[in-house]
Amino acid sequence: MNQINHKSPFYTQMKKAFIIVLLSFFIFGTEYLFAQGVSFTATTKTVVRVGENFQLNFKVNAEGKGFNGPNISNFQVLSGPNTSTSSSVQIINGKVTSKTDYVFAYVLRATSEGTFTIPGATINVDGKNFTSNSLTIKVVKGSSQQEAGTSNPEDTSNDLYVRAFISNPTPYLGEQTIVTYKLFTNIPVSNLDLNKISSFPGFWAKDLLQNQKDLSQTREIINGKEYVVAEIRKFALFPQRSGEMTIEPGEIGCVAQIQKGNSRRKSSDPFFDSFFNDPFFNKRYENVEKQLLSNSLKINVKSLPTQNKLADFSGAVGNFTFNTQISETEVKTNEAITLKFTLQGKGNIELIDPPTVTFPPDFEVYDPDVSSNIKANSGGVSGIRTFEYLIIPRNPGDFTIKPVTLSYFDVAKNTYTTLASPEYKIKVHKGEGQAETISYSGLGKEEIKYLGKDIRHIKLPPYQLRPIGTFFFKSNLFFILLFSPFIIALIILIVWRRTVKQRRDIVKMKTKKATKISRKRLKLANSFLKEAKENEFYIEISQALWGYLSDKLSIPKAELSMENVKGVLTKKNVLPEIINQFIETLNNTEYARFAPGNKSENMGKTYREALDIITKIERELK
Repeated sequence: MNQINHKSPFYTQMKKAFIIVLLSFFIFGTEYLFAQGVSFTATTKTVVRVGENFQLNFKVNAEGKGFNGPNISNFQVLSGPNTSTSSSVQIINGKVTSKTDYVFAYVLRATSEGTFTIPGATINVDGKNFTSNSLTIKVVKGSSQQEAGTSNPEDTSNDLYVRAFISNPTPYLGEQTIVTYKLFTNIPVSNLDLNKISSFPGFWAKDLLQNQKDLSQTREIINGKEYVVAEIRKFALFPQRSGEMTIEPGEIGCVAQIQKGNSRRKSSDPFFDSFFNDPFFNKRYENVEKQLLSNSLKINVKSLPTQNKLADFSGAVGNFTFNTQISETEVKTNEAITLKFTLQGKGNIELIDPPTVTFPPDFEVYDPDVSSNIKANSGGVSGIRTFEYLIIPRNPGDFTIKPVTLSYFDVAKNTYTTLASPEYKIKVHKGEGQAETISYSGLGKEEIKYLGKDIRHIKLPPYQLRPIGTFFFKSNLFFILLFSPFIIALIILIVWRRTVKQRRDIVKMKTKKATKISRKRLKLANSFLKEAKENEFYIEISQALWGYLSDKLSIPKAELSMENVKGVLTKKNVLPEIINQFIETLNNTEYARFAPGNKSENMGKTYREALDIITKIERELK
């Protein structure tokens, strides 16, 4: 048999060709096999209605980088791309395999009828670019149109959605109205993220479910389907300006258990269903992160009636009672008296300022001690506020504290109502140790008698002579010391009367203390920032800004609005850029808690903005 010559040129060339073919197979063949294993697909509903919100998903079964979404021009993009992952585990003959899908989701809204095409997206997986399929969506009018084509297995628009409800869409200015967000579902849901719920610009808001740990749940039949309905958020809103206002859709994040197949097995045994429908045991289910959008709300805020409007009305709206108590009506000078006003009812009670009381000028009066016991539950905001004054009479006599009135708009009776305290007569006796008023009477010339006469002795040297005019008597120092007690007493009297007058001028005192109070609130907000107490932090920041404006510009809190603030600051010749910065800071404070990103950084940024703008406004108003 002929043997092959391993050193022949033919054999050498064949060996090189074999090696080249083998390397090409490993390079291009493995790349081809890998490419065949990567799946990048786009899915959505093929038929939607005008105004309907729907989800567009791009799913890749391998981890990629540089996702580049399509140019979406015919639909309104409400959110996205939102990234999520879903995993599944299979155990076959003791061998465990896992699969992970990466989803890039958009929430879109159809705005006009027609047939539109959404181009594909691109992504890079291990250095190779992949492009998804494009989608054609038909937008129809009305709610009776049927969806065409293959449905998306992750479409849960009929099984899981959020709706917002308003108790009164036409409230009066300052009247309480309640917004409720309800979750409707007939599939398992977990990990609710409620931090992106709607903000309420133009309203003073109070969270009614803040201290509630468990969600209130009911069951309802809607279009033949049974839903579990849960109240997930509830707010009492108090409009701060009149006119038409819009509450934008709220966004809710959650994890939904989605059935992969089109069929859904039902069992009469709920335990059986819950056990075998667990995604770990049942490959027909997967957990998918969902972003749900509620509907928007239109609220038409009515102005309060001008007819029969009372002169002392300061913006209180609701239903209230008003009681007063005084500790003593007969005291001695320098003994303390406490006068307490108790306001109780339902409405914007937290926005009501202390009552204006006219005290006699002989009374020393301290700022009222304000305490609140406010209840915020599913029925709204109600509670009790007390204003306690400490009074010290300084002079004896008979004094009168005139009746104090509180006017509010009763929404139930659609009329203004006035509540009044009684008139208090106070008798003040002279206290122990108080000096009597002393009067002096001089002697007449006829009462002066010479007690004796004599001849003065001649004084012999040495003499102690002093120049005439250097006597202390009738010198400048003599008269200064003589009249200084009267001058000091007059200065003390003037300062004391001015202090009493300033204390009686509540508006002036509020203006003077506005910066001090706002900085105190900012200091408290800073402590909440360090403790990462987000809700308490934003409440203090908001009250610092709005309270500063109310006190500094003498605007009642119930009448505060962006327009009022801008108008008053403009009249006071504040620079337009500083006014715009202040308005922007107010808006940022309302939206900051719902903004994406690191919460600690957002809180720190909000704190610095509030401190900076209050400093600038204070400098402008001096």
